Amino acid sequence: QVQLVESGGGLVQAGGSLRLSCTASGRTFSSYACGWFRQAPGKEREFVAATTWSVDRTYYADSVKGRFTISRDNAKNTVYLQMNSLKPEDTAIYLCAAARLQLFVTYQLPNDYSYWGQGTQVTVSS
Repeated sequence: QVQLVESGGGLVQAGGSLRLSCTASGRTFSSYACGWFRQAPGKEREFVAATTWSVDRTYYADSVKGRFTISRDNAKNTVYLQMNSLKPEDTAIYLCAAARLQLFVTYQLPNDYSYWGQGTQVTVSS
């Protein structure tokens, strides 16, 4: 069993920045993919960004590319999401997810992941 805990959400003005963290605990694997999704009220869960634990690959949704940066610290079992130039439309619950790494999978779909955190609220005011 792998447990994921997010932190770093909050209220920020448009144009501001936040840094989210997701730390894994419990039973872990040597090779993992980690990603961030977000879900606004009444909307489908939306892919934001993903990275692989053992291979240098990153993936971003077009809506956040150039503004958000995903990174990882393997020693701490932690993945980060640096969010800059935030917009009101970025307001959502942000969830981190993890899965055992598989070749040729980009981890942009919720069904690609086996483990999920409970989410952290990000609110961007106008």
